[in-house]
Amino acid sequence: MSFIVGKNCVGCLDMGCINVCPVDCINGPIYTDRRGDEIHTMSDEEKAIKQVYIDPSMCIDCGACIPECPVDAIYRDEEEAIAMNDEQSVHKNYEFYGLKFN
Repeated sequence: MSFIVGKNCVGCLDMGCINVCPVDCINGPIYTDRRGDEIHTMSDEEKAIKQVYIDPSMCIDCGACIPECPVDAIYRDEEEAIAMNDEQSVHKNYEFYGLKFN
């Protein structure tokens, strides 16, 4: 189980969640290991279609990211995302890190 960043994050890229993550498991929108540093070189048009992701193999389920998200884009787990009709975000999160969701 892992926290999942949902579709509400697309275009937001606030990065508050990244700053509070104690295990640095939140990355993107391009690189899987740079904690979002790439957004500083992206245009507003590029940012408008991007989001961050949570590495399910690293997430310790601490929940520190949830109150930091200004658009309520973080689900507590895959089941919550699916129940909220956002299964696509579950797959996107896993695929971003080269993993498969069962």
